[in-house]
Amino acid sequence: MKPFPKRPVAKRRPPAEPREFDVAITDIGARGDGLATVEGARLFVPLTVAGDRVRVRVTDPLDAATAKGEGVRADLLAVLEPGPGRGDPACRHFGRCGGCTLQHLSADAYRAWNVSLVQGCLARVGLGDTPLEPLACTPPGARRRARLAALKRGKRVWLGFNERQSHRLVDLEECPVLTPRLFALVEPLRALLAVVLPDGDGCDIVLNDLEGGIDLLLVGPRHLERGARDALALFEPDAVARIAWKADDRSGVEPVANRRPAAIRFENVPIVPPPGAFLQASAAGEAALVEAVRGAIGGAGRVADLFAGIGTFSIPLSEQNAVHAVEGDVEAVAALSRVVQGRRLTVERRDLFEQPLTAKELGRFDAVVFDPPRAGAAAQAETLAASKVPLVVGVSCNPATFARDARKLVDGGYRLTTVRPVDQFLWSAHVELVGVFTR
Repeated sequence: MKPFPKRPVAKRRPPAEPREFDVAITDIGARGDGLATVEGARLFVPLTVAGDRVRVRVTDPLDAATAKGEGVRADLLAVLEPGPGRGDPACRHFGRCGGCTLQHLSADAYRAWNVSLVQGCLARVGLGDTPLEPLACTPPGARRRARLAALKRGKRVWLGFNERQSHRLVDLEECPVLTPRLFALVEPLRALLAVVLPDGDGCDIVLNDLEGGIDLLLVGPRHLERGARDALALFEPDAVARIAWKADDRSGVEPVANRRPAAIRFENVPIVPPPGAFLQASAAGEAALVEAVRGAIGGAGRVADLFAGIGTFSIPLSEQNAVHAVEGDVEAVAALSRVVQGRRLTVERRDLFEQPLTAKELGRFDAVVFDPPRAGAAAQAETLAASKVPLVVGVSCNPATFARDARKLVDGGYRLTTVRPVDQFLWSAHVELVGVFTR
C-alpha cells in the first residue's frame, strides 16, 4: 500500500519588523480611526483627527495589505502637529477605554463626523444626494443603558468596559456618558461582586435606568451559589428596583429581587420591560427618534411597526394611528401585550428575519415603520420593495446596513426623501438615523 502523500507545508512569512512613519491624517473612518496612506497602503490610526501630522508604528506588512486592498492598523506614537478638529477628552480613561472612540474631537468636528458618516454610507449605494435634516445631539450623562464587564482576581474586582480591541478591562473611576444614577452603582457593585464571583471568574452586568429605579441583570457566573444569591438579593443601594441573574446570554432569566415596580413610559403609558431589555440608549435620543417617526407617519390610517420591541414607536403612534406591532422576542411581546387594552394597538410575535411580512400582507397597511438590529432587515426590505405600501419609515443604529436596505427599497420604486441623523451613542462610532421613503 502506497503511503499517503505529504501535504505541502505553506511557508510562513516571517513577522515584519516594526516600522515608523510620519503621516498626515486625511479623514476619520467609519469606526472612528484616522485614515492615512503610506507606500500605497491605507493606515487606520486611532485617536487622530483630520489634519493631524503624526508619527505611527506599523507592525503588519504593508505590501500584503496593499495587494489585498485592505488597511493596516497603526499605533499612534506622537502628534507632531495637531489638526484643527482636536478637542480635550472629557474622561481620564479615554484612549484606553473602548467605550468611547471620539472624545478627542472638538464639538464641531464631532458633529460634522456624525453627519459625514451617514452621508458616506448613503453615497456608497448611490443615494448621496438624499437631503439630511439637522443632527439631533445627546448630552453627556444621559446614557441610561449600559453593559459593564467584571473580573475578579484575588480580592480585587475590575469593573468597567474593555480596552480598545482587547479583553482587558478598564477599571472605571469616572464615566461622563452614563447617567449619574448608573455610575453611582459602580463602587457598590465592585463590593458585591467580590462576594458573588469566584476567584478568576467574571460576568457582565446589564443596567437599565428606569422609572422607579435601576433594573440590574447579572449575566454570569455560570453557577450562583447560595451565599452569592443571598448577597445579590440583599444588595443595598436604594436606587436598585429589580435584580435578576442568568448563567449566560442563552440561558433563561431567574428573578432574584423585585423591590418595587420599574417601568419606562411611552406617551405616559408605563411598560414593565423584561430584565435587561433593549431600550433606546438615552431619553433624549429616543425623543428625537419618536418625533421624527411620528412626523413622517402623520395621519396614515393603519401602520405596521416591524421589530417593535417593547413599543418605543408603537405606543406613541397608537395615539393617532391604528398600529400592528410585530416583534420576535417573546418577553418583549408579552410586555407590550399587557398594555394594548383600550388602545388601537395589536401585537404579533413573528421572527421577521426568518418570516418577513410578505408583499401581500404589507398591502393591508398605509405605512410601515421598521427598526431592526444592527444587522439590518435584508429579508424584510426585499418584501417591502415588492409591496405597494405608500410610506415606509426606517430607523437604524447602523448607517451601513440601512444604506444597503435603502438601496433595495429605491430599486423597488421608492424614493428616499429625507434622513434625520441622531447622535444617541455619545463619542462612539455609532450613529442612529430615521429615513423616510415614499412611492
